[in-house]
Amino acid sequence: MKKLLYLTVVVVVAALTVGVLALLFNIRDRQQEAKEHFVKLVELDDDTIDPAVWGRNFPRQYDGYLRTVDMERTKHGGNEAIDKLEADPRLVRLYAGYAFSKDFRERRGHAYMLQDQDATKRVVIVNQPGSCLHCHSSVIPVYRKAGDGDVMAGFRKICGMDWKDARKLVDHPVSCVDCHDPQTVQLRVTRPAFLNGIQALADHVADARLAKDQEQREEQKKPVADQDAERLKGYRELMPHLTSLEQYAKANAGTPRNKRVRYDPNTQATRQELRSFVCGQCHVEYYFKKSDNNIVVYPWANGLKVEQIENYYDASSFYDWPHKETGGKMLKAQHPEFELWNQGIHARSGVACADCHMPYKREGAVKISDHHVRSPLLNIARACQTCHRYSESELLHRAEAIQGRTKSLLDRAENAVIDLIDAIQTAQKGKPTANLDEARRLHRTAQWRLDFVMSENSLGFHAPQESARILAEAIDFARQGQLKAVAP
Repeated sequence: MKKLLYLTVVVVVAALTVGVLALLFNIRDRQQEAKEHFVKLVELDDDTIDPAVWGRNFPRQYDGYLRTVDMERTKHGGNEAIDKLEADPRLVRLYAGYAFSKDFRERRGHAYMLQDQDATKRVVIVNQPGSCLHCHSSVIPVYRKAGDGDVMAGFRKICGMDWKDARKLVDHPVSCVDCHDPQTVQLRVTRPAFLNGIQALADHVADARLAKDQEQREEQKKPVADQDAERLKGYRELMPHLTSLEQYAKANAGTPRNKRVRYDPNTQATRQELRSFVCGQCHVEYYFKKSDNNIVVYPWANGLKVEQIENYYDASSFYDWPHKETGGKMLKAQHPEFELWNQGIHARSGVACADCHMPYKREGAVKISDHHVRSPLLNIARACQTCHRYSESELLHRAEAIQGRTKSLLDRAENAVIDLIDAIQTAQKGKPTANLDEARRLHRTAQWRLDFVMSENSLGFHAPQESARILAEAIDFARQGQLKAVAP
C-alpha cells in the first residue's frame, strides 16, 4: 500500500514538474517572441516601395494592409466607390463647371488609391498635373531620382509634368516606406508638401506667440486701472495637443522667419504626434500653386481653421474654378481630415489618428498596430472601448447621432447654397453683373464652408462643434447672399 502511495506521489510530482517546466518554457518563448518584433529576411531601403517585400519582414502588418481592399459600409459612410452625384444630384449644380460635377465617388481603401485615380473621369476631362501623384502613390523614390538626389527639387519637377507622363513613373499606391524608416521602422514624414506646410504652421504659431507676448508687455506698461484683463493674459497655446510645435514657437518667437531653424517633425515631434502626422501627409486640404510649377501646397500659413485657410486663399486671389451658373470664383475643399481633427476633443485629449483607425492588437505575444486602416465604427472594441467604458451599441449610437445631426445640417446648408445659386441666376437676367459681385463673394464663402465639412471623411465626428459652427456660417452666408441678389 505504501509503495503504491509512494509511486503515486512520484508520478504526481513528476507530472507537476513537467507541467511547470512546460509553462516556464512557454512563458520564455512568448517573452522572446514579444522582444523579436520581426525577423529580417530581406534588406529594405528607401527605394523599396513594394509592400509585398516589406511583408516578408512584417507579415502581420502586411496582412492588415492587404485587407484595405475590403469594402464595408457604416451607416453614414464607408469605402465603396459609390457615385456621390447620383446619390445627391444637388452636387452637380454645386460644382457646375468643374470636373467634380462629372465624376465624384466615395473614396476606397489605401490599396485602391492609385487605381481609383486612374479610373476617375476627372483626369480625362481636365489635363491634370503630376501633382496628383503626391498623395496617390509611393512617389518619394521618383522625386529623389528626378531631383538627382534632392527630393524637394524632384517634387517640384514632377508636379510640373502632365499626369499621363508622371503616372508612368510609379507602380504602387501608398506603401510602407511612406510612413516608416526602412532601417529603424520608426514612423516618419516623407511628403514634401507636408514638410513645407507644417513649417508654415509652426511659423504661424511662433508669430502668434510673439504678437501676444508683445501685447501683454504693452498692456503691463499701462496704469493698473486702464489695463485690459484679457490682453494681460498674453499668449495661450494655439495647439496644446501638438507639444513640439508649441516648443518650436517658444524657442523661435523672437527670431525673424528667415533666420529660424526649420521645424523637423522627424526629429522634433513626439511619437504620438507622428501617429497623426503620417496620416496628415495626405488627409488634408491642399491646392496646386499654378504660379509655381503646380506644386502641392498645404495652405496652413494662417492656421488650420476654415476661415484661416480661406483668408490665405483670399490673400493670394486663388480660386479653383469660375462657377458655371453664377460666375463666382469658387474654392473646392479636398479632404481636410487633419485640419478638422485638430479642432476636436480627441486631438485635444492627445488621441492620435492611429489610436482609432489603426488601434493596437495582439497576435500571440506580439503587440502591433492594426494596418487594416478603416472606420473605428467597424472596430469599436479596440478603437473606442480602450478609453470609453461603455457598450459597443452605446458608443455606436453616440457616433451615429453626431453624424446624423451633421448630415441634417449639411442638407440645410446645401439647400441654402442651391437657393443662393437660383437667386443669382434669376438676378443676372435683369441686373448689371457688377451689382452681383457681393452675392457671388458670399456664394464662394458659403459653399467653401459647406464643402469643407462635406468633403471631410468623418461627417463631423472629428470635431462635432466645429462642424456645426462651420455649417451654421454656411447657411448664414448663403441667406445673406440671397438677400444681396434680390435687393433692388
